[in-house]
Amino acid sequence: MIDSEVLSLRKQMVPIVAIIGRPNVGKSTLFNRLIRKRRAITDSMPGVTRDLIPEKWLLGNHPVLLVDSGGVKLDKEGLDFIVTKKSLSLLEIADSIILLMDCMEVTAEDEMLLQTLRRYSDKVILAVNKVDDPVRDVLVYDFHRFGYPRVVPLSSAHGLGIDILEEELMMMLNLEEVEEAEEVTPRINIAVLGKPNTGKSTLTNALTGKDTSIVSEIPGTTRDVIMGDFSYRGTDFTILDTAGIRRKSKVDEDVEYYSVNRAIKTIDEADIVLLMIDVNTGLVEQDKKIAQLIVRKGKGVVLVFNKIDTLTGIGNELDAIKDRARFVFPILSFAPIVPISAEKGTDIDKMLDVVWAVWKQLTKRVETAQLNNFLKEWGEAYEPPRISHKHYKIFYGTQVSANPVRFLFFVNRKKDFPEGYLRYLQNCIRRDLGFTHIPLTLDLKERKRNTPQTKL
Repeated sequence: MIDSEVLSLRKQMVPIVAIIGRPNVGKSTLFNRLIRKRRAITDSMPGVTRDLIPEKWLLGNHPVLLVDSGGVKLDKEGLDFIVTKKSLSLLEIADSIILLMDCMEVTAEDEMLLQTLRRYSDKVILAVNKVDDPVRDVLVYDFHRFGYPRVVPLSSAHGLGIDILEEELMMMLNLEEVEEAEEVTPRINIAVLGKPNTGKSTLTNALTGKDTSIVSEIPGTTRDVIMGDFSYRGTDFTILDTAGIRRKSKVDEDVEYYSVNRAIKTIDEADIVLLMIDVNTGLVEQDKKIAQLIVRKGKGVVLVFNKIDTLTGIGNELDAIKDRARFVFPILSFAPIVPISAEKGTDIDKMLDVVWAVWKQLTKRVETAQLNNFLKEWGEAYEPPRISHKHYKIFYGTQVSANPVRFLFFVNRKKDFPEGYLRYLQNCIRRDLGFTHIPLTLDLKERKRNTPQTKL
């Protein structure tokens, strides 16, 4: 039976290239080498990759979908069996399969894969990895005995043979090199962050309508950043499920260390972050640190209080939880709070409506003339205070960027400009210009004293 997530990959309407192999043969290293960025976690410990990791990739400037998969094992039970089943279900829908093997040994798992892939031999490239020394070149000849017509020696770690592999893939997919790539339609990128076991993977699967992420009660099941696509009300979304972020004192596995760092870096790739919180636990100190990163980078954030189906039902219980979150973490005072049950599917549509509203604010731009008309009104209502006989003036302002939203104000003196007045301006911008639910950055620039000044 083909995995539901795998079936959904077929809807991408681009060729699918799958990387298959046993654990620790270098699949994730090859994946990162081909897409030219560190998307999948690489580590010497077997079994690091567990979920499928799809990534849009330009092969000869043609869009294709490259999929890294978990290592295939002989185990017939437990998490390893789930990973193996998901990986093998790729074989049916892939247009090209890279069977990756280690030039130094052939294991029982390799033998099983060679036999399983026999029926797909017309779309298989047998890639012999770790051929990074001339003395290993002769080892490749032994792999021709398996009867696969395409055998490519390479070193994913050092980039050797990658060009030959790409040429073989292009011939197999009947692609010719083109000078310019097709334009990619913009979409909203959502990252799901939070502590382990807050329901991140359950929400990801609910949104994508498939088993994008493996769900387990075992903390740390998700290690890579798992990507999935879905549409809502005519808008395309990409969701990035991340490893649960724990305190450094709790992170004692090298792989988890990389997972946490990858999750944090995912903030850069996202437009909006869903900060998942177990409603029974509430916000904790670690959530505050994540929130500070999100605000610093100017990303939208929605506080998703999950597992509301587990509340006791006592009156005003949920309101009390929300009030405590606002009190304990004032840095998130602007962030919308949405209670859901990812497992039951409760109010997920309301959450997406809030995400859309946040996105509209993130991408909103204000005309300079409109901003300065308001700036005049704000200044008349409350002038900048004098400090130590110093008078502060704001000459004019402009919005310099959207997503993240940043304003620049030109002042007579930047040093020691009153922080309280900047907070006043920020509150006015939120109230009068419609930026109520996103972080704002206000920068100051001092105009040269010999420049003619026009007071607003």
